[in-house]
Amino acid sequence: METLHDWGVFGRPLFLDDDARALSRVGVVDVGSNSVRLVVFDGATRSPAYFYNEKIMCGLGAGLRETGRLNPEGKERAMAAIKRFQKLAQGMQIPPLTAVATAAMREAEDGPAFREEIERETGLSLWVIDGEEEARLSAQGVLLGWPEADGLVCDIGGSSMELAVVRGGEVGARVTSPLGPLKLQGLGGGRKGLKDHIAPIMAELGEKMGTDHKRIYLVGGSWRAIARIDMERRNYPLHVLHEYRMSSRAVTDTIKFIRKSDIATLRARTGTSSARMSLVPLAAEVLRQLVRTFHPKEICTSSYGIREGLLYEQMPQSVRERDPLIEACRFSEMKDARMPGFGKRLHMFIEPIFRARQYEKMRLIRAACLLHDVTWRAHPDYRAEVCFDNATRANLGGLTHNERIFLGLALLHRYKNSRDGTPFAPLIDMLTEKEVRDAEVLGKAMRFGAMFGVGAPDEIAKLVYFPKKKELILTLRPDAEDLFGEVAQARFQSLAGSLGAMTQVRHLRR
Repeated sequence: METLHDWGVFGRPLFLDDDARALSRVGVVDVGSNSVRLVVFDGATRSPAYFYNEKIMCGLGAGLRETGRLNPEGKERAMAAIKRFQKLAQGMQIPPLTAVATAAMREAEDGPAFREEIERETGLSLWVIDGEEEARLSAQGVLLGWPEADGLVCDIGGSSMELAVVRGGEVGARVTSPLGPLKLQGLGGGRKGLKDHIAPIMAELGEKMGTDHKRIYLVGGSWRAIARIDMERRNYPLHVLHEYRMSSRAVTDTIKFIRKSDIATLRARTGTSSARMSLVPLAAEVLRQLVRTFHPKEICTSSYGIREGLLYEQMPQSVRERDPLIEACRFSEMKDARMPGFGKRLHMFIEPIFRARQYEKMRLIRAACLLHDVTWRAHPDYRAEVCFDNATRANLGGLTHNERIFLGLALLHRYKNSRDGTPFAPLIDMLTEKEVRDAEVLGKAMRFGAMFGVGAPDEIAKLVYFPKKKELILTLRPDAEDLFGEVAQARFQSLAGSLGAMTQVRHLRR
């Protein structure tokens, strides 16, 4: 019987394992202080595939600081949303929804009564979690996308802000605070009054959590809205928020930019909802104090949080340990490629060209081989562009923005020798010259290897590359001779040209 370890460097696909099949479709409801959201995960398991995702801005926590009670209009909107989500889940025939509620529900005096009302009218049992549990789940969401995450996770909701340490795949110390933007509404004293309120709370958090974290992972809609504004300010060409990175200086500049800008104009330029944008100036002041207190070298934006943390919670350790990028690519190949399984054989065929590469580069080569054929249904004239878009904009975890672009460029060259005339120059310019050259080599290697797409190219032909001698040798078995036709020969020469290598073709005798 096949095990998880029988597939060599790739590992057996998790979605074929019994432990993973149990997670094939998981529905999560997150009742937050500002929004209520349903997410249904499906498919790749280790890397979240969003089968369904819907958010309603309810504002349950609006006015909570003054009244101590949930916002009446927010309760009506939340109840309507939850009823809809229950109907949708029934229609999708998924297991019972997992539902959590955070700061507003746990702090409001009428929170317990509203929880009972929800269960009575919808049948949904809400798990009202405390601040430390909220921090833990958010941190687990970060680990889902960044298994190697090392630093401080900061999750901002409507009514609270949580911090948690992540290191070595584990969640460490965690703490909660009342620094959600809904809680900060209505404070007197203008910006100075806001600063005077936030600063001592943040200083206390620094004492509890330590200020020696090189990296901060930002979780929450308000942080993502600020990151999107940072993109707009910088004219950043790739509008993917997950893994978007900022320096402390960039955050400071963006906060100044927000202060000087018209909020309505910013909302229109960034596509942010009016409800979310109304909280951005308050969240920006919290972020300013966060950066001043903790002095991170890098600030990373995470699209994964509590909901993904709940999915991670249900994963066995054997699933958690897998590479989210490779798992997602394997699932995509199984679902969309013409010959599922060929990506592994293609990787084995072209691997000799890249043997000296570090692990991080090798995993991108593996991912590219798995994705090399998943957009074959696109029109041939646009297939290369669709490949690039698929890699750079798809919901893939475990990828930096530069790695996304590298992967996209390699896949573009899998279908097209030249990138001239493509609309992706601003993105490609984010790569170094060496990265561009390496992506072209990878793409042309896959383009050539696909010419032997009859099952196992690594068994009928062999590539050997001598980088110092700049020599590329192809050895053909007799049953590969007919496959090495005119087009295949041209692609072999194109690959050699990208390496700056001379070629030699050897023919094995029968």
